[in-house]
Amino acid sequence: MSSVGRARPLFALRLCAPVEADLQAQAAEVARNGAGIRVIHLEGELGTGKTSWARAYLRARGIEGPVRSPTFTLVETYLTREGAIYHLDLYRLADPEEIEYLGLRDLASEDTGTLLIEWPERAVGRLPSPELRVLIDPASRGRTVQYEFADRDDFERLRRSLEFSKSNEI
Repeated sequence: MSSVGRARPLFALRLCAPVEADLQAQAAEVARNGAGIRVIHLEGELGTGKTSWARAYLRARGIEGPVRSPTFTLVETYLTREGAIYHLDLYRLADPEEIEYLGLRDLASEDTGTLLIEWPERAVGRLPSPELRVLIDPASRGRTVQYEFADRDDFERLRRSLEFSKSNEI
């Protein structure tokens, strides 16, 4: 897993997600109980489940229509009652400077928008700091997911909801 050049988080929780449904359930919990988290970085190797996590998060936030992967468009916008969610996939960026052409500064400055960013390591130094980092790592029992929080209140609130099963803890 990459660290995108940040210091070790103060608040972290590491869980198992043996099957994709577990990963999706965790994303839905974050969507339901993570009010106020506006910048989420999704990290992990190709094929570990970042887009599946994002799709489940968006569904739990009320998105009913098609949820497209922004692999080729780089950004997909979804409107909810609480504000817009901008799902970015930076895998295809050839140079971190390309992020400027996406209008990220404008998106990040919105008061009610949420940035859900896959492959943030492709634009190191050009993205807003995450309020939540989700690091998905393949493991012998499916995958492990580490949730790293910038805020203690977010950590405490989501720790309780994510620990829906003690067997889920690592």
